[in-house]
Amino acid sequence: MGSGSSPCASCKLLRRRCAKDCIFAPYFPSDDPHKFAIVHKVFGASNVSKMLQELPVQQRADAVSSLVYEANARVRDPVYGCVGAISYLQNQVSQLQMQLAVAQTEILCIQMQQHPEDSALALPTQMQHHDDDDYKPFLLPTTHNLDNISQYINFASSSNVIQDPAATVKRESLWT
Repeated sequence: MGSGSSPCASCKLLRRRCAKDCIFAPYFPSDDPHKFAIVHKVFGASNVSKMLQELPVQQRADAVSSLVYEANARVRDPVYGCVGAISYLQNQVSQLQMQLAVAQTEILCIQMQQHPEDSALALPTQMQHHDDDDYKPFLLPTTHNLDNISQYINFASSSNVIQDPAATVKRESLWT
């Protein structure tokens, strides 16, 4: 038998005798039957056995961990599985990056309003020294342009971002 005197979780679930060289025994102990049950439900015992046999022994534990994670994700979201969780997190990162950019822009605007004489220092050097006579950069430190900047900043502020609570994905742990 794989570990100790009781059969491993896979042999117990499949109702078969657990051999000493059982490929499942090191990765699916008898004290955690749910782990194999979910992997078996999604991938099938035969497929999991074939996958494990094709891998070197040192990579099998990581493979089992990945199979368990993917199986849990597939049970929660049968269509997208792990990709659904990844997409959700990527969208969240994108939204946070947008909010950060808005906040940084608002900070710059406030700094320019507080110190209009120093606002030219905040401009990139290629914008400060321009030889064209008709070139007027948007961020000239004048009161008129600062009002325009505030108008654009306020338009893009985070309070105007509409978030639909019904469209947000329910957060669930994939490991439970």
